[in-house]
Amino acid sequence: MKLSIYSLKKILFAGEASLLNCKTMAGEITILNNHQTFLGVLTKGVVRVSDANKKEHFFDVASGFVEVRAGNEVRCLVE
Repeated sequence: MKLSIYSLKKILFAGEASLLNCKTMAGEITILNNHQTFLGVLTKGVVRVSDANKKEHFFDVASGFVEVRAGNEVRCLVE
């Protein structure tokens, strides 16, 4: 999936990913390739990304939004 994670100051991640794990108001979720469209509110926690090379990236977030779009595209806006 094409994943973009943006903060107010910079792009934290932009590229191909196989997994996104994050905490939302509805609970912890994992988004994989070809996930159903989704819009959620992120809560304080760690966002975990596994990129196309199986390398893991971790980002501490206080809040934000996650949007899974048609076409296997995911965008996160985080604080």
